[in-house]
Amino acid sequence: MKLDGSCHCGAVTFTVESKHPRPFNRCYCSICRKTAGGGGYAINLGGEAENMQVRGEENVSVYRARLVGDDGSLTESPAERRFCKHCGSALWVWDPRWPELVHPFASAIDSELPPAPEHTHLMLAYKAGWVPLEADADDRTFDGYPDESIAAWHERLGLTE
Repeated sequence: MKLDGSCHCGAVTFTVESKHPRPFNRCYCSICRKTAGGGGYAINLGGEAENMQVRGEENVSVYRARLVGDDGSLTESPAERRFCKHCGSALWVWDPRWPELVHPFASAIDSELPPAPEHTHLMLAYKAGWVPLEADADDRTFDGYPDESIAAWHERLGLTE
């Protein structure tokens, strides 16, 4: 499925092909909450980096999250969170560990996205107290990372485009 996306001010637009376009992952970590918002969580989709086209790339900035280790040490995440340097809209995440993938934020997609029959709520150990967990009976919940990837979730449910 072709996904069309943009920032709020229109300085950045992009297209990307996705075999995994259903917005099902809801991440409650402090990084997603503070950089992407969206009701206290962010939803990433799966896309193919090789066919992503960006207009207005000069308006894109990169943020690499600071990660706190168990011993209190700080390291920088290799994952690159891309956002519009003018309006601050979260656009996509790219990680050199999986260079063939790009993960657009559902909030940046202008195309109509297909609904998800269930949701995965992840990183609940980091959920802010003010954020309600609105999980349905079929939803899966995880204190950390889930046990399946975006692709595996789509494949398990027979939803690969």
